[in-house]
Amino acid sequence: MNPIYLALDLPRLDAAVALAQKVKGHVGGLKLGLEFFCAHGHHGVHELAKVGLPIFLDLKLHDIPNTVAGAMQAIHVLQPAIVTVHAAGGRAMLEDAKAAAGDHCKVVAVTVLTSLDDADLAATGVGGTPHDQVLRLADLAQEAGLDGIVCSGHEVGEVHRRWKNGYLVVPGLRPAEAGHLADQKRVVTPRSARDAGASVLVIGRPIARAEDPVAAARAIEATL
Repeated sequence: MNPIYLALDLPRLDAAVALAQKVKGHVGGLKLGLEFFCAHGHHGVHELAKVGLPIFLDLKLHDIPNTVAGAMQAIHVLQPAIVTVHAAGGRAMLEDAKAAAGDHCKVVAVTVLTSLDDADLAATGVGGTPHDQVLRLADLAQEAGLDGIVCSGHEVGEVHRRWKNGYLVVPGLRPAEAGHLADQKRVVTPRSARDAGASVLVIGRPIARAEDPVAAARAIEATL
């Protein structure tokens, strides 16, 4: 299975569908985030599902347990392959999210966003490094019965050692020849993340904004 999920946070639905159709032979799924879902809703997800690839709804649900469970039930009709919730919502929320998910939907918990570093965490009152916090939240997600977590490539190796069958999603990836993005602070290459144990590699701008998205997707696929 191709582990690459293309992040499709484009403002225009027709452009997102066109890009997905263009690169579908070189990616394993489509990740639709908050920006996409707020702009295009259920209709947009249905349109992307017609491309024929698994859909990853990266909604990062975070609320009281009952509300998150209700939200999970509301997206059953979309038949997502993966949905994200925030690990910081606590064990009860994580358990209810998993219980409310569809039979074939993996629920994964977002640990620490790849845009955050030590100083950012300290400013929110979290002690320790992003690495420490990821491991704490990964343990919580595993205890709550989730399928896996979302973490950066810097932590995925250690999480994989602790959670052998965990479904590990790694965003913020950049091919070796590409520079880092200003809003991504903890970044690795797709190959290094895969070698460390990543199940899913989320890649957006390096493909979506490339002059030739098909060539970019093919080149990344070839490194794996």
